[in-house]
Amino acid sequence: MSTVLEFDAPTAASISRAVEALAGRRVAVLTGAGVSTDSGIPDYRGKGAPTRTPMTAQQFLTSDAARRRYWVGSHLGWRAFAASHPNGGHEALAALERTGIATGVITQNVDGLHVRAGSRRVVELHGTMRRVLCTHCGQVFDRRDLAARVETDNPWITVPDAVELGPDGDVLPASSDGFVVPECSVCGGMLKPDVVFFGEYIPLTKFREAEQLVGASEALLVAGSSLVVNSGIRLLERARRRRLPVVIVNRGETRGDARATVKIDAGTTEVLRALAAALPAELPGARTT
Repeated sequence: MSTVLEFDAPTAASISRAVEALAGRRVAVLTGAGVSTDSGIPDYRGKGAPTRTPMTAQQFLTSDAARRRYWVGSHLGWRAFAASHPNGGHEALAALERTGIATGVITQNVDGLHVRAGSRRVVELHGTMRRVLCTHCGQVFDRRDLAARVETDNPWITVPDAVELGPDGDVLPASSDGFVVPECSVCGGMLKPDVVFFGEYIPLTKFREAEQLVGASEALLVAGSSLVVNSGIRLLERARRRRLPVVIVNRGETRGDARATVKIDAGTTEVLRALAAALPAELPGARTT
């Protein structure tokens, strides 16, 4: 199989076993932060990951000072976060969907890179940084429009050339003194990014959508997730109970390794590209354009 010649022998053998496990099946995909590291967005637990503690929902909702710090850091990181581009792993998954192999992508990421890569069925378990919501009236705002408002209200703020970007597009600010926190332009209520903060639950309707995608599939491919977050391991357990093949691609250990049919300890970009090249698009209804 020429697509695996670039890997060392153990990794090539694991990829070959993964192809055997997935071939001829409709595959649900679950991705985590490791898929986006090659796009310049760090993960939470890998090498070089930021050591700071992420903002919790309780802090954001109950503390004016914490909310101010968050919005300064979020704005400083937004430009760099929004400037990131899909990498070869994102593109490989979009290609698998186009050929009818992948039934869709369930992602724990909030960066929107799967959508930008061309994936059409994307379940964003933890929300997206593309939108901001009013916690009072429910009005939805485009993050780009809000960023323009922030800069108008805080003309002194400047985005540094280099930032230590966090996994959710945030930066630890040096100071938040004098920062004007954006409010809802409809009702004056509190604005919050459309993401699941630490300490919040994933909306039930969103998790059910993910379950339905796994339920309509014949295999599960996990890429770039350590499966520490319970939502991921619960979806893997749904697949395991149905005796579906489970392939995990991740550098380092995951909570699901013992339950995987095949574990590939390697970078997601290279492996996903190899899988997309090797899996035959021979399923009923498969599309080749």
